[in-house]
Amino acid sequence: MQLVIISGRSGSGKSIALQALEDLGYYAIDNLPAMLLGPLVDELRRDQAPHTSIAVSIDARNLPHALERFPRLLEEVRQRQIDCQVVYLTTDARILLERYSETRRRHPLTRGSDMTLAEAIDSEEQALAEIRDLSDLIIDTSRLSVHELRGRISDQVASHRSNQMTLTVESFGFKRGVPLDADIVFDARCLPNPHWDPRLRDATGRDPEIIAFLEGFPIVGDMYRDIQAWVERWLPAYQASHRSYLTVAIGCTGGKHRSVYLVERLARQMLYQCPSVRLRHRELGIHDTLPHIQPSPLIENASQGT
Repeated sequence: MQLVIISGRSGSGKSIALQALEDLGYYAIDNLPAMLLGPLVDELRRDQAPHTSIAVSIDARNLPHALERFPRLLEEVRQRQIDCQVVYLTTDARILLERYSETRRRHPLTRGSDMTLAEAIDSEEQALAEIRDLSDLIIDTSRLSVHELRGRISDQVASHRSNQMTLTVESFGFKRGVPLDADIVFDARCLPNPHWDPRLRDATGRDPEIIAFLEGFPIVGDMYRDIQAWVERWLPAYQASHRSYLTVAIGCTGGKHRSVYLVERLARQMLYQCPSVRLRHRELGIHDTLPHIQPSPLIENASQGT
């Protein structure tokens, strides 16, 4: 049996995620009281085939004492030898304020209280802190469209295999903020920037001219090797801790050249250590699973020389 628990901030896309799983054949329940998690699993195990897939949403609409007991309730479920994933959706508070203002919807915690919208958003994050800490996967939906979120749920959650860690290597631009779902962050802003060459400005770190530019500076290779060595050194420890997901993010100023180049190179190298590697370029809007990507000759040649 597979159980997916969806939680997170109101307005972050929990309903969309739950609907995506329901469309994929999951038995879906919205706003499940946390106290009923164990009884629900037991009932479905008695009545359904062992391979039943269940998706439930547990959020701040629960009673406070139920959320406080969530860590113990989750542990009791996992002791039943169930493949259980906790997926937490988060969104930048400023974007949540904009979303609620545009739709004129009421935040669940403002109903029957005198809290402002900003106070409700902050209070909800605190109430869900333990669920976030226990989550297997955090998805930052701040800049995801409905289609992209559904794709992430299908790609990362529904297709995830038990006892296998999925490594995501992501590029981003610091000028748009650090990804909220990043576990490890490296900063490449000290490297030579192709942006200042007008001939290279419109290319990306996947293009041969940018690769050639960056590989002309020894400092770029030095940083890549340091990042590669760090990830290769510590990845087995994360795998041994039974992590289901790990996101390594590399950022530069705009997230278009330096970070993209480093992420492309690192992601392919990590295929030798991790069977499930996903590549994401946030600012380019590119998300892919590495086995389906043809290696870049320049990157491969450079990797062989390191």
